[in-house]
Amino acid sequence: MMENKNELFETIYYQHHPMVLQMCLGFVKGDSNSAKDLSQEIFIIVWNNLDKFRGASSYKTWIYRITVNTCLQHVKKDGKERAVPTTEIENKISVAEVGSAENNNVSKLYKAIGQLNKVDRLIIMMVLENQDYDSISEIMGIKPTNVRVKIHRIKKRLETILKSNSDEQQF
Repeated sequence: MMENKNELFETIYYQHHPMVLQMCLGFVKGDSNSAKDLSQEIFIIVWNNLDKFRGASSYKTWIYRITVNTCLQHVKKDGKERAVPTTEIENKISVAEVGSAENNNVSKLYKAIGQLNKVDRLIIMMVLENQDYDSISEIMGIKPTNVRVKIHRIKKRLETILKSNSDEQQF
């Protein structure tokens, strides 16, 4: 049994780690070290609860739920949302990443996502992971029609944030 658990976990880890890491990155506003720590914490929870998985949903949905709950608990540890100064994020972006316009845009997107409230951050990270509305609905516990409305509003908010950040940098 232990051999099968190891193999199952390894398969789950390799299939879902990129998704979990991206969700965590969005949640911790682009801080890659915090995202790696948080994703490691998530996979420890997955390992510890693998025997309890009942198959009522897919592994992907189950891991998303664990990721969402762990990220939300991360915020609640201090009783308030942890604000990571933008300058701290900028300092953590490697010199290699700054050279690429694509990575620079990704960095700007994560900073903008970091300005959203925690639930909106989680939803938009699921959208970036190409989750369908029904999956997001199931994971977040809200109706699919509400998911569509929320995503539309989140995208509008992100456009406004990105535009205002862009305007500020021109001066």
